[in-house]
Amino acid sequence: MKKAVIFDFDGLMVDTEVISYKLYRDVLNKYGITFTLEDYKKDCPGKQLITTLTNLKNYYHLDYDIQQEISYIRKKEKEYIKNDKVSLKKGLTELLEYLKARHIKIILATSSTKERAEMIMMDHDVSKYFDDVVFGDEVKNGKPAPDVFLKACEKVNVRCQDALVLEDSENGIMASHTAHIDVICVPDMKRPSNEYKAMCLHVYDSLLDVIDYLESL
Repeated sequence: MKKAVIFDFDGLMVDTEVISYKLYRDVLNKYGITFTLEDYKKDCPGKQLITTLTNLKNYYHLDYDIQQEISYIRKKEKEYIKNDKVSLKKGLTELLEYLKARHIKIILATSSTKERAEMIMMDHDVSKYFDDVVFGDEVKNGKPAPDVFLKACEKVNVRCQDALVLEDSENGIMASHTAHIDVICVPDMKRPSNEYKAMCLHVYDSLLDVIDYLESL
């Protein structure tokens, strides 16, 4: 049995990827650029906000101030979260209860900021399950670099081989693979390509399937 399970946040625990897409769409619309959901799926999920804004700025040859756009997104995001009522992903509470009952350490490792993640988690009263958290601004390099998962193992004093990562994005899969931590993918908007599937223990339809996997160990 694993000693720790490391959770991604957006798209894995909570249904926020659609909001993230809308935010980048709104930024680019200001500059007359049409940004589709398919465009978002290609390379945005699982990355830090500053990384994606930098990539979009370079790709579309724009001249916006990144910090200014971050402020715009933070303000707009609160409106979307309030109006759209972010929901938990299927099976999350059941899986957290299962892990807690078996004294398996539970860690959140996300590219999100502390304020944003805590606001959503408090709304659903799930913070109580977690032994520790790692936020995007605590590490030098965001996903697909392994930093956030290595930091998570360090915080709870668990070896990489004794941990399991749960992810929804290809960037997260690559990060865990590079960290040499077993990973299970529960896709959200996009199923991983064959290249990334090969890096996973399993690709499941919901977090409930993770309970069945752990029971089989």
